[in-house]
Amino acid sequence: MINYLKYIFPTVIAFFYLSGCKDGNDEPENNNGTGSQGELIYIDPTVTYQEMEGFGASDCWRVQFVGENWPLEKREAIADLLFSQETDEEGNPKGIGLSLWRFNIGAGSAEQGNESNIDNSWRRAECFLNEDGTYDWTKQSGQQWFLNAAKERGVESFLAFVNSPPVYFTKNGKAYSPGGNNINLASGRMSDFSEFLAAVCEHFEDEGMGFDFLSPVNEPQWDWESSGQEGSPATNQDIATLVRTLSTDLQGRNLQTQVVVPEAGELQYLYQANGKEERGNQIDAFFNPSSSYYIGDLLNVKDVVLGHSYWTTANLTTLVDVRNNLGSKLGGYGFSPGFWQSEFCILEYSDDIGGGWSRDLSIATALYVARVIHFDITLAYASSWSWWTALSQYDYKDGLIYLDNGNGGINGPSHPDSEALKSDGYYRESKLLWALGNYSRFVRPGMVRVKSGFSIPKSEEYMATNVMFSAFKDTEENKLVLVFVNYSDSDKRLTIGSLGDSFSIVGNTFDSYTTSASDDLEKGEMPADEIVIGGRSVVTLVGEMK
Repeated sequence: MINYLKYIFPTVIAFFYLSGCKDGNDEPENNNGTGSQGELIYIDPTVTYQEMEGFGASDCWRVQFVGENWPLEKREAIADLLFSQETDEEGNPKGIGLSLWRFNIGAGSAEQGNESNIDNSWRRAECFLNEDGTYDWTKQSGQQWFLNAAKERGVESFLAFVNSPPVYFTKNGKAYSPGGNNINLASGRMSDFSEFLAAVCEHFEDEGMGFDFLSPVNEPQWDWESSGQEGSPATNQDIATLVRTLSTDLQGRNLQTQVVVPEAGELQYLYQANGKEERGNQIDAFFNPSSSYYIGDLLNVKDVVLGHSYWTTANLTTLVDVRNNLGSKLGGYGFSPGFWQSEFCILEYSDDIGGGWSRDLSIATALYVARVIHFDITLAYASSWSWWTALSQYDYKDGLIYLDNGNGGINGPSHPDSEALKSDGYYRESKLLWALGNYSRFVRPGMVRVKSGFSIPKSEEYMATNVMFSAFKDTEENKLVLVFVNYSDSDKRLTIGSLGDSFSIVGNTFDSYTTSASDDLEKGEMPADEIVIGGRSVVTLVGEMK
């Protein structure tokens, strides 16, 4: 529950202002890691914001081949990197402990092969439904292997998502759209599509692998007329009609799966039309009781909106303003619905890391994404955050773990390694994997974000190129988790002004976990009253409060 109590700054803050600090964005003295007094920050565990619900990634599309064909030893190792919550003998995490896994329900382009018009076989997907109306539950076996691997390693939540209805139901018999704004469903096929999704959920529930959440549309603002992958547009009316039908079908099968929508292609579509009247303003469309598309009162519908952070991160002003606008819109609804950032990778060009092409296993992209995570959580109040695709064979910034045959990745389906990589290859960890782990491994479902910040306020744009941090508490174990992102080159010394006042840390020591150019969630210890965050690093501090 969100607590709106006003935070009373310590009296020492007034002293800093009165003593002539010129600008909150100025660098304080002795902040180069050499002084005894670091920059003052505050944490108030009594003031709480959103409850966190998970960090995740999706199985599109590479998992289908890795999970089915790659040697078991490599599959297990990759699964450990993504899902494990275990540590080695020195306390270093073996994996990033994702708590949410997105499973793609395919539309059947894989069975169509070249007739699907999707040239790249890596971007096609199988469908559980056969053309005669029967089901083949052996399909998507590679994805099912990773689904089970995630379950075995303790992943808490599973979300099934759809890019296109089954090709047997679509207007053009394909998994991409023939054009227009509406969902790619032939007349009279809405109920069939809903029944298909309910049947899939029921099957996996019966197998002990039930989906907690079902997302029936994905990026409905895009027209999806290109045959590059499975995809379908949808108007708000289409989505409301589908969700109403689906809610009834799920209830009819006594399923607890919750429907989540709308997986907006850009965050702006959640709070404004953004040039697409029939497919924008989706918070109002689906959660304003006066809307004709209102679905907030339906059973099996979760009070959350899903959106993607694409195309809003390269410019710092845009990064901040879009998330402030979204947070303000959600606040107008009392944060019901909440917000999940459900998909992101690098698409737009930035001076810091370039564009999407050219994979980057270094700390540069890791820091860039950690900054996005920070602002999605602190400004837009995201309670869940997911990266796009867990595995990538491409020379592109879209994976956590990269696959290749000893080179820098492939650049298209005609690359000579494209077929060979379906059976075996090398897998490579990225710094992004471990930086995401600074959040996913330690900020667990059920924890709540608490109030924190710099005692002398700084602009978000300033923090974005220097130090950002957020704070979370585990109310059951009385644990405090702090995640710092130091985008700058220099070490930063920080002092918690509220330490010993509103809370203390047992032993006055945090466990620290550092991701940097040289470290991958490296375990250490840090005095609670002498915090130093290394340059170009992401650091998580974990301590027990008293």
